Amino acid sequence: MKYIHSDILQFRGTHYDFGYWQGGKLRDSWTVKNRVKQWKVRKPRFTVEESEVREAITRFAPGVWEELLGLRDALEWPMDRVLMEFGGYRIDYKRSGCSIMTGDGYFIRNYDYMPKTYEGRYSFFQPTDQGYAIIGPTQRITGRMDGMNEKGLVMGYNFMHRKRPGDGFICCMIGRLVLESCANVEEAVTMLREIPHRHSFSYTVFDSTNQTFVVEASPRGVEVREANVCTNHFEIMKKENRNHLVDSLKRMDAIQSNRNSLKTAYDAFRLMNDTDGGVFSKLYSSWAGTIHTSGYLPREKKAWFALGGDQTPVEFDFNNWLQGDDLAQAKIHGEVDTDIPFVHMEDGAYWTGKS
Repeated sequence: MKYIHSDILQFRGTHYDFGYWQGGKLRDSWTVKNRVKQWKVRKPRFTVEESEVREAITRFAPGVWEELLGLRDALEWPMDRVLMEFGGYRIDYKRSGCSIMTGDGYFIRNYDYMPKTYEGRYSFFQPTDQGYAIIGPTQRITGRMDGMNEKGLVMGYNFMHRKRPGDGFICCMIGRLVLESCANVEEAVTMLREIPHRHSFSYTVFDSTNQTFVVEASPRGVEVREANVCTNHFEIMKKENRNHLVDSLKRMDAIQSNRNSLKTAYDAFRLMNDTDGGVFSKLYSSWAGTIHTSGYLPREKKAWFALGGDQTPVEFDFNNWLQGDDLAQAKIHGEVDTDIPFVHMEDGAYWTGKS
């Protein structure tokens, strides 16, 4: 077992200042050191034009571009490097797993991925210039793999495939743009129809009305359905699915077959987080091991979070935080059944074509 942590980041201010503040924390971090080594063994296959990325981002969430400028200035990097690391547009993304279920007043999500990519940051950001306040774990610094905003909109995504990528945003930046700009599931669905998608993912959106929509998105089209479970296959755009769906279907069946026995949101959290529940995954070396379980209760504006399996979640009262009540807690602790290094904690968290 490996003991791990996520740093709790709390910031109130402009997007630019948030970016600058984050850049200061990243400057000498293991996250940056490992990424430097990553680019030495895997060169980017293309460059992204600054004007193209700026136009794409500012169409949906202008504040995120200001955050990137703050990162640039604090890190003293050229803008093309900032965009390759944190821009979330036209860059590559590895395969992953993930499972999501929703119910009466709750959204529970397992984030299944590779430890070498997990940056261990749980962010509270309340912008004073534009956009909604967001709580949730980060991916590629500016992105969000799941989260809830001040309006009670919740979002999480599930990987489908990377075949035939398009010119567009990767999943974690799409998640950030939705939470930054949308107040409810209807607005989220509209944005997810409009936004350009680089890869094929499902985006599950949920809010305080108890409505859940699963948006099946690829560079070739978008379809929307109502559902309360999502794993790693499309139900409508089936031609986009991978050939191997056994694990995805197994996790979906584990959720569906246990749903009638769930009485509370905490019961649902236990089904997802318990290592013997049939949903939690230990496939870390295959880019599909459960690293965290998130829970969001939009009516109460509360969030749950646990690193690793069989954990009691940490609870955050987002509403209190929005009213100015800062957390004294600096880290979230947990343990994961793997020896693979985590990018924010140790050396060696980078990969070649063989790892």
